[in-house]
Amino acid sequence: MATGLPAWLVWLRRMALVGTVLLYLALALAQLDLPGLHYDEAREAGVNAMEMLRREDVQAFRSAGLQVGTTFLPLMVQDYIGATNVYLALPFLGLLGVTVPALRVLAVTCGLVTLLLVWRLGDDLASMEDTGLGLAGALAMLLLAVSPTFVFWSRQGVFVTNAVVTLALATVWMGLRWWRSGRPAYLYAMALLAGLGLWTKLLFVWVLVAMAVAAGVAWLATRRQVSGQGDGRSGPSDWAPAGGLLARQLGVAVIILLMALLPLVVFNLQTGGTLLSIFGNLGQSYYGVNNAAFLPNAGVRFGQLATLLRGDHLWYLGGPFANALAPFIAAGLVVTALAGAAWSGRRGALLTMGLAVLFVGLLILQSTFTVSDLFITHFAIVQPFLLVLVALAADSLWRSSAGRRMGLETGSNRTMARVAGWLVALALVAWLVADLTTSVRYHQALAQTGGHGSHSDAIYRLAQWLDERQVVQPLAMDWGLDAPLRYLTANRVQPLEQFGYDRLDAPDQGFGGRVAPLLDDLSRLYVFHMPDNTVFQGRREALEAAAVTRGLTLALQEAFYDRSGRPVFVVLRAE
Repeated sequence: MATGLPAWLVWLRRMALVGTVLLYLALALAQLDLPGLHYDEAREAGVNAMEMLRREDVQAFRSAGLQVGTTFLPLMVQDYIGATNVYLALPFLGLLGVTVPALRVLAVTCGLVTLLLVWRLGDDLASMEDTGLGLAGALAMLLLAVSPTFVFWSRQGVFVTNAVVTLALATVWMGLRWWRSGRPAYLYAMALLAGLGLWTKLLFVWVLVAMAVAAGVAWLATRRQVSGQGDGRSGPSDWAPAGGLLARQLGVAVIILLMALLPLVVFNLQTGGTLLSIFGNLGQSYYGVNNAAFLPNAGVRFGQLATLLRGDHLWYLGGPFANALAPFIAAGLVVTALAGAAWSGRRGALLTMGLAVLFVGLLILQSTFTVSDLFITHFAIVQPFLLVLVALAADSLWRSSAGRRMGLETGSNRTMARVAGWLVALALVAWLVADLTTSVRYHQALAQTGGHGSHSDAIYRLAQWLDERQVVQPLAMDWGLDAPLRYLTANRVQPLEQFGYDRLDAPDQGFGGRVAPLLDDLSRLYVFHMPDNTVFQGRREALEAAAVTRGLTLALQEAFYDRSGRPVFVVLRAE
């Protein structure tokens, strides 16, 4: 953290920290039950945590887990997503009850820790080689706290696995601390966090690759190692221990990393799921992305970077609304700061920001490969680092203009520096106001719509209807129904998924054989999405055709609408 600052700057930093935390919590905790519970929230945390708390049989992914006494411990919730959120959810559901807000308080808490880590990481980076005035951390934290993307992804944090974002920030911060001080405790903490991050979500490997490349470039650029002093600033030193001692420390770190990865290793020894998911989707992903099409995929990803900053991808809340200024301000600040540092010969600032650009760029380039799809939610892990980069650029520009105003340059240059400093401040104020306005507009829209599509709060009404009628095993004929209904009814409603995962565009060959015997039971209820929201196509038409061959028709029992009056779910029965 930067020290030796004027008293007013120290006071401003403290007030910014407190104010930013309160602002974030106000935005993130409002109407926390909206939008409706998403499938990923329930599947990747809620259901297993509820089952463990109630001491019920845990329906673990691929039935993989460890039996410890009377407790079954699930290992993964998807082939590439660990059960981290399941265990994090336990104290929240235990204290607050098995509810949607309780599950989301966990996610909001992860978001809060991420904000604090952004603050510390930004400060530590800005203090290297005196690259700024000490406001980078506070500014990055504030930009993140009011971002509609961050706010609403934090509210539904299990949906984007935001625990992996927190782990990514912590890993990079510990790595920076070790780089600067050489203290083995930071190395060991980094190894533990890296292992937990990889288990939590496999795309964490993006962070590790970016860290390794950035560290290599930094070493080549400086040809020296740096040490963190008591005041948090850096300077030249030779902290590296003798080769044998360093090798032992690295060996301990590798052991810690492997221990943290044990759940992932055991899962693959039991099922091979992660390896099957990766090697089965190397050429083309499950959702049809051509992983060899690097340039088209990169174009999509860099376009998503602007979308991330605008926030207009949150259509399902009732928007879209956008901060159209953010991408232009971000690009302008970074380019100007890099050019200014190069022009003025400030090598420390140039190196720090250049490494930050390299790190973010590597995250984006690695994201062009996927085993699923080019989902923008993958960029939850990119956004904090991107805003730290923007904050470093703004802080560097302020430092440069402040130096000239203090007499390092004369005459018209001082006036230009003062104007430049004010322009940077005005641009950032415009960004913050636009982001805050956009976040508030999303909240207003959400109160009216309750969410659209797979985020609609119509899921609550469907769950209540089935629960009141004691429908224990309705047949789920599309993705997104099973886990939310289980969680919302405390497992009193346990849908049976019959749509088949083999094909998205049409029923698989075994579909008819699965549903034909079910049609003979006229008490069965079939739950579908309406066509606009259907993920696995053609199942309703195939079921209706199978019913006709048996002299039956599918009759509507109930429809469930979102708050705008659009139907979202229908329940059918064969007659």
